[in-house]
Amino acid sequence: MPRSVNSVASRARRKKLLKLAKGYWGKRKNVLTIAKHTIDKGLGYAYRDRKTKKRNFRSLWIVRINAGARLHGYSYSQFMDLVHKKGLGLNRKVLADMAMNHPETFEAIVKSVK
Repeated sequence: MPRSVNSVASRARRKKLLKLAKGYWGKRKNVLTIAKHTIDKGLGYAYRDRKTKKRNFRSLWIVRINAGARLHGYSYSQFMDLVHKKGLGLNRKVLADMAMNHPETFEAIVKSVK
């Protein structure tokens, strides 16, 4: 009985990997084993950095809120404590945007939580 190798599926698998490696430089884009290692590494970095991105944005928001709050005589922690005690439904992303782009609105929020 002849050996069955299912070359259609094998080629499809290889094409899928090489399609993911499109745009890489040198052998990384057209040598299967090297492309496979590069893709695995890249996908691992992508997974890791989707988490890191959230951390980075949160710290950026905190810096911006802190800068806005200090203009009105509060530290970040004091201001956020007042916001939480007042029960405002504003998250750090919105507060940071207001502190950066709409300082008069942020000033109104600071006055409302005093």
